[in-house]
Amino acid sequence: MRFGLFIPQGWRLDLVDIPTEEHWPVMRDLAAYADDSAWDSLWVYDHFHTVPVPTAEATHEAWTLMAAYAAATSRIKLGQMCTAMSYRNPVYLAKIAATTDIISGGRVQMGIGGGWYEHEWRAYGYGFPSAGVRLGRLDEGVQIMRDAWRDGQVTFHGKHYQVDGAIVAPKPLQESGIPLWIAGGGEKVTLRIAAQYAQYTNFTSEPEGFAHKSEVLAEHCRAVGTDYDAIVRSANFNAVIGESQADVESRVERLRDRQVTKADAAAVDAMLGSVTSPEAASGTTGQVVEKLKRMRELGCEYAILYFPEAAYDRTGIELFEREVIPALNG
Repeated sequence: MRFGLFIPQGWRLDLVDIPTEEHWPVMRDLAAYADDSAWDSLWVYDHFHTVPVPTAEATHEAWTLMAAYAAATSRIKLGQMCTAMSYRNPVYLAKIAATTDIISGGRVQMGIGGGWYEHEWRAYGYGFPSAGVRLGRLDEGVQIMRDAWRDGQVTFHGKHYQVDGAIVAPKPLQESGIPLWIAGGGEKVTLRIAAQYAQYTNFTSEPEGFAHKSEVLAEHCRAVGTDYDAIVRSANFNAVIGESQADVESRVERLRDRQVTKADAAAVDAMLGSVTSPEAASGTTGQVVEKLKRMRELGCEYAILYFPEAAYDRTGIELFEREVIPALNG
């Protein structure tokens, strides 16, 4: 099993009380730490407004961070989970990603999805088209990026996007183009797109749901004639890890104390509920190992961990590295 690490960027109120001028040093230092340790990849979210509710707190932009991490690290893969297709013209996004891949020495991953956060869509003037339109753009955009990275030039005439001889030069350093992580569990459309084009998928960390989505993906692969076994299935896990249950509860309470100063307590409690839910990778190290072993048995080959306390306290990350990763890979 391979592991990715989300770097806090403010979106989930995870830089609260850290002065703005210190945000980048905190994020950069965590990225450097991950670069020197057991993590295969680091990740950011592609969002503009905070959750659980929009606030004036920081939410740093994903692809700007990608370029910065490309220059600030040397080994670790770099991803976003996930870029919203409609936020950037797809051939322009292909150009951004190719440039970032070159800066990184060939380490960029493309996490891509249809997008969902209606408040920021409307606030930034994108409207909020139907799911059908958002997924149609995802389908066409993935084809445009794939062709641009493969050929260095792309022409595409679709329902949603028109591209006429756009040159994407230089191409990414990765010989087969930037790996596509198609995120989302929509069974009729998203998983079909993943079956056609993805090297990686990313959907629910709830075991029964993960098993079901995997079966649906396999059915789509059979229908479109692609190799299901060649697609790496991944899931994201919220994680608060402690030496004891009391330690875990104390860590969650400290998170709550910071966040309720910026957002409604009920909304914060709902968000933190996803950190302590059964599908999270939270608890003692033994509990977390058992959860991840179960997911591995179901075919989850890649776990991406979000530690909400990372900007303030790395001991949970260190505990995961010391006791969980070896147990999964030993």
